[in-house]
Amino acid sequence: MANMAEPHPLLPSMRLDDLLAELQTRLEAVLATRDRVHALLEAVVLVGSDLELETVLQRIVETATRLVDATYGALGVVGEESTLVEFIPVGLDEEEIARIEHWPHGLGLLGLLIKKPVPLRLARISDHPDSYGFPPGHPPMGSFLGVPLRVREEVFGNLYLTEKRGGAEFDEEDEAVVTALATAAGVAIENARLYEETRRRESWLQASSEVTTGLLSGAGPEEVLTQVARRGRQMVDADTATLLFPAGDPDHLRVLIADGAEGLEGVEIPLADSLPGRAYSSGEPQMVSDLTASDLDVIEGLPTGAAAAVPLGKPGSVRGVLALANRPGRLPFTRSGLRMLHAFADQAAIALELAETRQHAERLGLLEERDRIAKDLHDVVIQRLFATAMTLMSTIRLIEQPEAGTRVRHAVDELDETIRQIRSTIFALQSPKLPDDPSLRARVVDLVEGARGHLGFMPGLRMEGQLDHEITEPVAVQLLAVLREALSNVVRHAKASTADVAVEVRGGLLTLTVQDNGVGLPAGGRRSGLRNLQERAAQLGGSFLAEPAPGGGTRVCWSVPAG
Repeated sequence: MANMAEPHPLLPSMRLDDLLAELQTRLEAVLATRDRVHALLEAVVLVGSDLELETVLQRIVETATRLVDATYGALGVVGEESTLVEFIPVGLDEEEIARIEHWPHGLGLLGLLIKKPVPLRLARISDHPDSYGFPPGHPPMGSFLGVPLRVREEVFGNLYLTEKRGGAEFDEEDEAVVTALATAAGVAIENARLYEETRRRESWLQASSEVTTGLLSGAGPEEVLTQVARRGRQMVDADTATLLFPAGDPDHLRVLIADGAEGLEGVEIPLADSLPGRAYSSGEPQMVSDLTASDLDVIEGLPTGAAAAVPLGKPGSVRGVLALANRPGRLPFTRSGLRMLHAFADQAAIALELAETRQHAERLGLLEERDRIAKDLHDVVIQRLFATAMTLMSTIRLIEQPEAGTRVRHAVDELDETIRQIRSTIFALQSPKLPDDPSLRARVVDLVEGARGHLGFMPGLRMEGQLDHEITEPVAVQLLAVLREALSNVVRHAKASTADVAVEVRGGLLTLTVQDNGVGLPAGGRRSGLRNLQERAAQLGGSFLAEPAPGGGTRVCWSVPAG
C-alpha cells in the first residue's frame, strides 16, 4: 500500500516547456514557408502579367530582391560574345548610379556565372578566387547569390543579388526561391519575346504594304524613303534609323535620310571601316552588340550602343543601306528582328526598282508624245504657215494701194516670227527638262522667271536653235552668268517697264540679246558690269556690244562661238 501512495511523474523523460517551444518554432517555420510560397506565387503572377520585355525584366529583378530580402539586385543580359549587353540594377539611387564609372562587362565573378550557368552562393564576394572587384564608384557588397535565367535551353542572363539585410548570408531556401522564380521568369521572357515577334511581323506586313503602295501610287522617292526609315526603326524599336546611299566618292556612303537624329543628312562614312559599309559591300545584314567596343567608324551624333545594318537589295545589286542604332545599355537587336528587317529592306528595294521602272516608262511615253507633237508642228503647222506667207508675198505685187501692201508685209513678218517661235518650241519639246540634269533651255527659263520678282514684270523670252545640242557646258555656264549679270543691270539701273531676252544659235554662233525700255546708258557712268560681260566674250573668242535701243532704253548683244 505504501508503494501505491508514492507519486509518479506524468512524462518522466520530457520537458513540457521545451516541447512547446520546439512546436512553436516549427509552426513559425511552417508559417514563414507558407508566406514565402505565397509571396513566390504572387511574384510569378506579377512577373508574367506584362508582355513588354523591358518591363518584364525590371519586374523580375525587383521581385527577386524583395523575395530574399536583398539590399541590391541586378539582371544582366548575356550577349552573343558572352558579355553583358544590358545591366538592370535595383537598390541604387540616381546619385549612386551616377558615381559608378561603368556597368560590369561580364568579367570576374559575373563572367564565371556566364561561363558556368549554375546557381552560386557566397558569404563574401571578395573571398572567391574569381572575384574581379567592382567598377570605380560602385558601393561595396558582401554576401552574394547568383542564379541563371534560362529561356528554354538558352541562357538569357543572370540574376545577381547581394547584401542580405541584417548582415545574414543567403541560405539554401533563398537559392531555391530565386531558382523557382528564375524558371517562371524564363517563361515570362519567352512570352514577351513571342509577343514582340508577333508585333514585329504585324508591323512588317503593314510597313511593306505602305511602302509598296506609296511608291506604286506615284509618291516621291524621298517621301517613301523617309517612310522606310521610320518604319524600319519602329519594327525593331531602334533609337535612330538612317538610309545611306553611294556618295560621289566611291569609297564612302552618304546619309540621305535620318530618322531620330536631326541634321545628319549629307554626312559621309567610309565603306571599309563602318557597319553600313560592310553591309553594302557584302550584301548581307550586319549586327554588333556594342559599337563602342568595336573598331568601326561611327557617325557623330548617332548612338553608340547596339547597331544593325541591312542592305537594300541582293548581293551584287545593292542600292543602299538601312542602318539602325540604340543608346548604350539598351537590349541588342535579335537575329529574328534582323531577318525581318532584311526582308522588309528587300521588299523596299524591289518597290523602289519597280517605281523607277514605272517612272522611266512614263518618261519614255512623255518623250514619245512630245516628239509626235514636235513632228506635227514641223510637218504640218510650220509648212502651212510658210505656204501662207509665200502666198501673201506673191500677192503684194498685185496690191496697188501702198498702205495695204505695208499691212500685208507686216503680216508676213508676223508669220515669220511665229514660225521662229514654233521652231523654238519644237527644240524645247525635243529637249525636255530632267530633274537631275536640267537642259540649258530650262535653266534660261528659270533665270528669266527668277528676275520677275525683282523687275515687277515678266521679261519677254525667245529662244531659237538647238541650244541643248550645240552649246557645250562651259559655254552654257558663261551664257547663264552673262544673262544673270545683264538682268541684274536692268533691275538696278534701267528703271524699265519692259525687257526682252533672245537666245539664238545659228551658224555655229551663240547670241544673247537683252533689250529694255529704260533710261538708257548714262554718259560717263560706271561700266564695271559691262566690262565683265565684254571680258567673258573675249575669253571665248566672241564679241560684246552695248548700245541705245531704238525708241529708248538699252540693247546689249553678247555673241560667242557655240562649241
